[in-house]
Amino acid sequence: MQDMPKCPKCNGEYVYHDSIQFVCPDCAHEWSGDEAQAESDEFIVKDSNGNLLQDGDSVILIKDLKVKGSSTVLKKGTKAKNIRLVDADHDVDCKIDGQSFSLKSEFLKKA
Repeated sequence: MQDMPKCPKCNGEYVYHDSIQFVCPDCAHEWSGDEAQAESDEFIVKDSNGNLLQDGDSVILIKDLKVKGSSTVLKKGTKAKNIRLVDADHDVDCKIDGQSFSLKSEFLKKA
């Protein structure tokens, strides 16, 4: 049996093929097979609630974070505007109070 691709919109795994296109029952997204190949190469970052993040979004910290090599603590509820997504261990670059930080998306929620 052929492995079905994951949904490019919600990354759901219960995808089926209806003889014309692929369908995701979780989010009702429909796409063709060619489209699935093109979208699978796309870099996807989700926040702690599973919402897709994009460049330019605003995010809020969901817990206090200690900054390595410093005595600084980023407090829960701090808002970072105009984020930039990067393909690295820490997948969000942003500025908070004029300082640049690299954060993991698991500690953020979309504002």
